[in-house]
Order: sequence, then C-alpha cells, then structure tokens
Amino acid sequence: MSADRVEEVERADEGGGVEAEAITTMAATATAVRYYQVAPGVRLNVRRGPGTQYSVVRILPEGARVPIFCQTPGTNVSGPYGTSNIWDNIDDGEFVADAYVNTGSDGYVRPRCS
Repeated sequence: MSADRVEEVERADEGGGVEAEAITTMAATATAVRYYQVAPGVRLNVRRGPGTQYSVVRILPEGARVPIFCQTPGTNVSGPYGTSNIWDNIDDGEFVADAYVNTGSDGYVRPRCS
C-alpha cells in the first residue's frame, strides 16, 4: 500500500463512518497478504496466465518469495512440491505453478481467482 493510501486510511479512521470502515477493511486485507518461498535452487517462470501455454513475463531469481493473492486451476505441472494443476496469482496478470511454491499444502491456501 502506498504512503498516500496509508494517510488516506488514517484520515478515514479519524472521520469514522461507512466509508472509513470500508477503507479500513481494505487496508487490513491488503496487509494480510502472506509471502511464500519458491523452491530452493529454482529460477521460476512467471506466466501471463495459469498454464504453460501462456508466455513468460519474467523469471524469478533463486530464493524468491511470492505473495499469493488468489489461486486457480490450470495446466498440470510437476515440481519439487508434487504435481498440481493449481496456479498462484502473484501480481496482476502474473501466475506461477504452485508445484514450485512452498505453501505447506497440496490444496488451495488462498481464495479462488474470479
């Protein structure tokens, strides 16, 4: 969240009301994002969509940590953490195969992408 947005949330908190509650809830949700470790020794492809048929946008370096905003089914991929069709949305229009991210689960750990 940008510094300007934090100031807006703080001002809204002082003013009260429904809008202040909505902004405060949004701020709390934004800060609740958890980061997950990419498998050790892996440079991970980030793709435009949830599958290997999508183009590579960038490559994450070894030791990267990624936020997962939502998850969606896509191409089956085998990686260090098993075989899965789950893809993690790590930014607007950017996905990585969950089989390469240490979420501590074989299933969904975040909401499904809409």
